[in-house]
Amino acid sequence: MQRVKHLYEFENYTMIPEIRIEDYNYNLPDERIAKYPLPQRDGSKLLHYKDGNVTEKRFSEIASLLPEGSIMVFNDTKVVPARLHFQRSTGAHIEIFCLEPVQPEEYVTMFAVTDRCRWKCIVGNVKRWKNDTLNLYNPDSNEEVTTLALKADLIERQGETSIVEFSWEGGLPFSKVLEIGGSIPIPPYLNRNTEDVDLERYQTLYARFRGSVAAPTAGLHFTENVLQAIRERNITTETVCLHVGAGTFLPVKSSLVSEHTMHREPFVVTLDFLEKLLSKTGKLVAVGTTSVRTLESLYYVGVKCIETGVPADVDQWDPYSREYSYTLDESLSALVDYLKKNNMKDIQLGTRIIIVPGYQFKVVDVLVTNFHQPQSTLLLLISAFVKGDWHKIYDFALANDFRFLSYGDSSILFRE
Repeated sequence: MQRVKHLYEFENYTMIPEIRIEDYNYNLPDERIAKYPLPQRDGSKLLHYKDGNVTEKRFSEIASLLPEGSIMVFNDTKVVPARLHFQRSTGAHIEIFCLEPVQPEEYVTMFAVTDRCRWKCIVGNVKRWKNDTLNLYNPDSNEEVTTLALKADLIERQGETSIVEFSWEGGLPFSKVLEIGGSIPIPPYLNRNTEDVDLERYQTLYARFRGSVAAPTAGLHFTENVLQAIRERNITTETVCLHVGAGTFLPVKSSLVSEHTMHREPFVVTLDFLEKLLSKTGKLVAVGTTSVRTLESLYYVGVKCIETGVPADVDQWDPYSREYSYTLDESLSALVDYLKKNNMKDIQLGTRIIIVPGYQFKVVDVLVTNFHQPQSTLLLLISAFVKGDWHKIYDFALANDFRFLSYGDSSILFRE
């Protein structure tokens, strides 16, 4: 039985839901995990959930299910080849997974540097790295890799992550360095190496801004034909950008969700989009949980503007810290006014927001999303969105041969 005791005192001031992660478990056989994408992006099944009813559709017909006059929001982040394999002089292999830039800190600047940089990384076999300089693994003696001469030095260990400095020769920007030496970091639950098919299909058609180490997978189903059909229904398509971190792969290890720590993910939202959001009259459709987290974070950024005069990052438990009396219009207006006053075209911040049962949605009405891992923060978000009805949705998907996780089938969920 699901046990959610809403609101208990946390750190003397915060009131958050008490949730046991074991209540968000289900049996997911390995054969139900889609190891590869379907031949056609829009060829997947589409679960339709509305007013408590669940039916099966095809993704290619999603446009017909959307309310006319809606705004549909996509995350246009781009996955980078963030997984690098190095070798010690002893022959030991060390895998380095780049999480987020440290020096320089901004993504655009980072990808433009031409000699050295530092990243926060997850390092495989880190105990075997004795602070010596590593060379990029090059078993085939690839000339381009040899000329690059990419090296890695361990600067600092920080618990589960490490600060790593990369240096290379030839004056190439770091974006090109990753293209030459890195691989697309497909999810670990696929239990296979990255293949050529992933270079295209683990990327949305509309990906623009480099920075993610995981794809916003709800968007993988969209084709040009589907996007055109959506626009023909008088539905406006807009974008936000949240760079997806490796935290999306991390399970909730603590029995209580309140003890789980969310990683910061940077996002960018333009003034033009905020003004459209402020004036919208139809439904707001979010493509993917990353879009949801970005959009819902905007409300709390706006509140910070109202109360302190300055926008700031959204902390994990901000939505549960107290009652909020401000309307969405008041919050967005404060944010728009701040940007105009300071001649800014966009807002660039970070969010650690966690959306769990008991969360009060401020922005999103409809969600397009894939099927998520058991006992994950993404499943908690789904449960919050459908007011605890996730069992019905997932039982239907399992009983009707839906494919699960990143390369799996899709769903469209309407919030009551």
